[in-house]
Amino acid sequence: MATIEIIDEKTLNIQVGLEDALAMIAEAESDLERYAAEIVTIAEKMPEFAYTYFCFYAYDTAELFEKMLGIDPKQYLSFSLEAPDSFFYTLYGGMKGLSGMARLSSALAPES
Repeated sequence: MATIEIIDEKTLNIQVGLEDALAMIAEAESDLERYAAEIVTIAEKMPEFAYTYFCFYAYDTAELFEKMLGIDPKQYLSFSLEAPDSFFYTLYGGMKGLSGMARLSSALAPES
């Protein structure tokens, strides 16, 4: 489970592990239609970060991340994320595996 340390009213430190990546994948799989755009974006963009880093907020892909954390890091001016490579590799593999179904889900979803 993610460890969240509030340094002060402006700063947050987040530590995640392999189990957090698995939780994000399970959540994404449980509601493909809701998370389809995030799944596809993560699968497409993570290779640009050599699979070992990812900026969820750069691509508006933070809903899954925030769901796993149970907190909104945007409430702080600064936050850092510490994660082992296994978190990123697992997250990428899971999102890449779900991306085909996510694309199909998006294509079949009725327009709002």
